[in-house]
Amino acid sequence: MHKFTVALTREIEADTPEEAALLLYQELSKGPLPDCYAVTDETSLTMEVKLDREKADEFASIDHTADPGNW
Repeated sequence: MHKFTVALTREIEADTPEEAALLLYQELSKGPLPDCYAVTDETSLTMEVKLDREKADEFASIDHTADPGNW
């Protein structure tokens, strides 16, 4: 299995880094989840990934830990 770093970028106005993090958390907990991410692989190659909302919701609803291919 490979390792990836997934980053979400949002521009948020705040007085402190902690407030910015809390405002992002608030946004994520109340609004629709983001569908665009920056993904970096083990070779430090970064690409933008835009998810199809329907496919992402379907994937999220399945317990992928039950798949023997993930063991």
